[in-house]
Amino acid sequence: MNLTDTHSHLYEPEFDADREEALARAAEAGVERLLLPAIDSGSHERLFGLCRRHPGRCVPMMGLHPTSVNGNPRWREELATVERLLQTPPEGIPPFCAVGEIGLDLYWSRDFRAEQTEAFRRQIDLALQYGLPVAVHTREAWPETLEIVREYRGRGLRGVFHAYSDTAATYRELRTLGDFVFGIGGVVTFKKSLLAETVREMELRDIVLETDCPYLTPVPHRGRRNESAYVRYVCDKVAEIKGLDPEEVAAATTANARRMFGRPQMPSGSPAREDAPSGHGKTPNDTRP
Repeated sequence: MNLTDTHSHLYEPEFDADREEALARAAEAGVERLLLPAIDSGSHERLFGLCRRHPGRCVPMMGLHPTSVNGNPRWREELATVERLLQTPPEGIPPFCAVGEIGLDLYWSRDFRAEQTEAFRRQIDLALQYGLPVAVHTREAWPETLEIVREYRGRGLRGVFHAYSDTAATYRELRTLGDFVFGIGGVVTFKKSLLAETVREMELRDIVLETDCPYLTPVPHRGRRNESAYVRYVCDKVAEIKGLDPEEVAAATTANARRMFGRPQMPSGSPAREDAPSGHGKTPNDTRP
């Protein structure tokens, strides 16, 4: 089985005691590649260090998480760091596969909506400039997210809606606004999750799998730290919902991830490219996307 975890925070401190072991367990479960979204400059060195040690398996993104904007007087400096690193990536790491994770998170506070919106738009513009997909984090902000994405219709915006949690109707509209896939994680395994019904209506070609580890742990490990090996449980649940063999789901979702994140697509006329506290407001046992 060939699986891809399209959203893993394996570089976070929760894995300091057994990071290499967790990576080995992921390999044993068939997880051949991990995509690692950035949070903010406080965790960049951990992110880059993991990618340098495992350049064939751990692929970085670069972006500023929306909750790292909240109450941060230096958030525009953080945004400038994102732009600088996209322009001149650090040595020894694989090319950034996306601008992420970016978006809107109004769960903790709506007081910083304007700042988050400015950061989100700027990073979408950077993704378009560098021919990269976006990895979008949305929490308690689907109407606001849709409003912004509608502005970019027809401009080549592409990417993933990480930890997708809204309705089938929103999924269908987003498909008309750009080239998007939808990250399905541990929430789909929860007994009372409404996400299963949405997944039932999704096309398999629109789905990628993720863990968001160490957060959003799937059943049967819910309540403990999540890790990339557990994407296998997500694969099995998606297969059950859609009446498919898990091998088929693994192959299709990995192909979807490869298509979306495999290489930059530079805009015409662009030069060719070589191929606040961390944790973003969650705890390892958080069950909310």
